[in-house]
Amino acid sequence: MKFVNRHSELTFLKERHEQDGFQFIPIYGRRRVGKTRLLREFLRDRPGIYFMADTAPEREQLKSLGREVGEFFQDNILAASGFQDWQQVFAYLKEKSRHTRLVLALDEFPYLVGANSAISSIFQKGVDLDLQDSRLMLLLTGSSMGMMEEEVLHARAPLYGRRTGSLEVKEMPFETLAELFPDMPFAGRVSIYSLFGAIPAYLERVIPTLTPLENIRRSVLDRGSFLYSEVEFLLREELREPRNYFVILRAIAQGKQKLSEIINDTGMDKSHVSRYLDILRSLRLVEKEVPVTEKYPDKSRAGLYRLHDRFFTFWFRYVFPFRGRLEIDQVDNVLEMIAETFDTFVGNAYEDICRAQCLSLMKKGVMAFTTLGRWWERNEEIDIVALDETENVAWFGECKWSRKKVGTDIYEDLVRKSRLVSWRDSTRFDRYVLFSRSGFTEAMVAKAKEEGVVLIHGDSIA
Repeated sequence: MKFVNRHSELTFLKERHEQDGFQFIPIYGRRRVGKTRLLREFLRDRPGIYFMADTAPEREQLKSLGREVGEFFQDNILAASGFQDWQQVFAYLKEKSRHTRLVLALDEFPYLVGANSAISSIFQKGVDLDLQDSRLMLLLTGSSMGMMEEEVLHARAPLYGRRTGSLEVKEMPFETLAELFPDMPFAGRVSIYSLFGAIPAYLERVIPTLTPLENIRRSVLDRGSFLYSEVEFLLREELREPRNYFVILRAIAQGKQKLSEIINDTGMDKSHVSRYLDILRSLRLVEKEVPVTEKYPDKSRAGLYRLHDRFFTFWFRYVFPFRGRLEIDQVDNVLEMIAETFDTFVGNAYEDICRAQCLSLMKKGVMAFTTLGRWWERNEEIDIVALDETENVAWFGECKWSRKKVGTDIYEDLVRKSRLVSWRDSTRFDRYVLFSRSGFTEAMVAKAKEEGVVLIHGDSIA
């Protein structure tokens, strides 16, 4: 799959590379998000050494690292014998990068921690005694978010004070799918996004000529496929005892979003559920959403929990509950059940896409806002509320993943609901935006022109 999107990340690394002196930059992000590919693209045009750690004992890792470094510098003795200890590594790199910028990218640093629990302190000492006076650019990456937080990113971590910057590699935006699948229609891209998000390692499994359901059969439901057990693998990598987390994640994926609902569905007591949710949020697997108008979001009792990752959402919604059937090859049966509700599932993802489109509209000057989110109260809900605190403007939006064109009834109901939102009631100016999969009726187009409503059909302004 071609390399796309990571312009800001590459620019950040290039700017740090051009600065003088020692640079130490931790690069982190969830597995499969494209950290390794980013490193390789960055090293394509500049001198550097890439080394991926693994689960081998420390002595073997030092020998492997010595082989890579020795081959890079054409040092046959080092390539044959390897490094004996980390002090030798730091002294050698200091000498080689004393006057020349050199990049060392150590991928999957948490595996080094697994081989030697004192490795972070050893690296801290190496930076202080050797590397600080060099022109080395040290890049440490890791996919275990918990381990990277503990060893590198947390304020109490040994290496925290030695870093000169840090870079989180996040999921790509939805618009990236248009670059990857230029011949795929908008509805197809939304369906693929609802399954896999914009995670590169998942998207490269997509066959554009197949329907979304055919891709599900081939890439997810097949017991031999990479994604069939992907969620279990990721959770085992991050969590020592994933069983209770599985139950909580499934409850959220099945629509139990309030804390009380999760407690009732799982049968766990409140203190345990709250603790598990805090851990899942720290790992960026779960997020807590509050109405956008809340003055104190952290203290809000109106919060709803949702899965942050699209593939996790799909897997816990459709794969985990039916593993028994899939294990005895009842794939067609499970696929039929998915087909019955798949359009609704995609519609939920479409709301996330519409919120992302608002950011694009702001870049184009169509909208302006300082806060973006959802709003709900009792039985009323608005898909998009974007507040511009500077200009006192409130944008209200509705997202319709329907095969019917959106008419004036949808717009009028949105206007009604907007009047229920309490935010600068007497002074604000209200604006409206409608998103539609299938377009708009002639009456709605006419009303939009008359009242200044922004209409978005697919991924373009109508």
